[in-house]
Amino acid sequence: MENQEKKSMGRRKFMKTSGLAAGGIVLAPSMLSAKAHIDGDDTIRIGLIGCGGRGTGAAIQALSSGQNVKLVAMADAFRDRLEDSYGRIKNELADREMKAEMLDVPAEHKFDGFDGYKKVIPLCDVLVIATPPGFRPIHFEAAVEANKHVFMEKPVAVDAPGVRRVLAAAEKAKQKKLNVVVGLQRHYQKVYTEWVDLLQNGVIGDITTSYVYWNSGGVWVRDRKPGMTEMEYQMLNWYYFNWLCGDHINEQHIHNIDVSNWVKQAYPVKASGMGGRHVRTGKEHGEIFDHHFVEFEYADGSRMVSQCRHWKGSSSKVTEEFQGTNGSAPKPGVILTNSGHTIMDYNDKKDLNPYQVEHNLLFEAVAKGEYKFADAENGAKSTMTAIFGRMATYSGQEITWDEAINSDLDLSPKVYAWDATPPVVPNEDGYYPMAIPGETRVI
Repeated sequence: MENQEKKSMGRRKFMKTSGLAAGGIVLAPSMLSAKAHIDGDDTIRIGLIGCGGRGTGAAIQALSSGQNVKLVAMADAFRDRLEDSYGRIKNELADREMKAEMLDVPAEHKFDGFDGYKKVIPLCDVLVIATPPGFRPIHFEAAVEANKHVFMEKPVAVDAPGVRRVLAAAEKAKQKKLNVVVGLQRHYQKVYTEWVDLLQNGVIGDITTSYVYWNSGGVWVRDRKPGMTEMEYQMLNWYYFNWLCGDHINEQHIHNIDVSNWVKQAYPVKASGMGGRHVRTGKEHGEIFDHHFVEFEYADGSRMVSQCRHWKGSSSKVTEEFQGTNGSAPKPGVILTNSGHTIMDYNDKKDLNPYQVEHNLLFEAVAKGEYKFADAENGAKSTMTAIFGRMATYSGQEITWDEAINSDLDLSPKVYAWDATPPVVPNEDGYYPMAIPGETRVI
């Protein structure tokens, strides 16, 4: 019984920095940070930074949260993407028979270019940040400095300096009691929360091995257009450049890696692995690998075995599995004893969409003036775990967490401008430099 109580206490401690709650509800009705409404109006004004598909979807989910909300400002590097997003949001509101006035973004509140975010922030109470990951440390830091609540997509950075920047801003957000939700939506999905709760509380004993996967066919490629600068091309194809994306182990596989950290209530201390480009080898695929295999080690000696790949036509697998001393959890919502007895077999068909749930809960807290969500620290550390894995595959070396988190390798460009030179450029044949295990520096 004493051991069970320790496990429960450990779970609560970890949830302070990683899950739904930040140490319970803190009421702060007199604080700008807890219930920030411009001009005394109880309407919650939303600003959208990053108007791609995920940003558009997040904005619609914010408007569908059931609170008195309004989208009042938008920013994107590309004007045409901003206008396309505006049109899609408008059409979606009409299709759902929602109030048209919930979309209240006049022309003077639409901002394009690299500094548009600076103009959105003063106009809103809550920021939805869905820019490419390389920009998130900059935008999150600015939002916290301006006392804004935040929904921020994952991952939250692409390198260790960016992670440290987010961690510093996360601490300030806690001090100011600003609600921050990060788009690791499994933390808001009932099948996961109930599954993880049982695993954390020892239902299959000590977790000895985690298996996490994001094996899929890959994503979009956008054509290079005549007259386009290199910066424009890379911004348009941000997924394939580490200064913008951090590789697909970071951009997508973070979801699965984060679940292992969540179950273990810890972050790995060592990583080693391998990766490269085997199928997706074209000029249009920039500098990132098309496969990674990483073995992470936690402080207690347990392992996380991580696979991700983008191989079109190959088998797909996106999930998490756990092996314990007394049983196994072969997929989310299922737990078995070593003898095969079923402990849990969860049916999630009636559960709410977790992408919507995270917005419902965030905007409910803001509307009530409650401080409930502090996801940024765990978002940063799970992002760092994914970057940690990339460091191992790119270098071919065994790396420690302390070496990784303290790396001074900054991937960001010196200047953010359409005519500026990005951190990587193609050679005379149009190919971008790629990591070479055994040679590439990552620390």
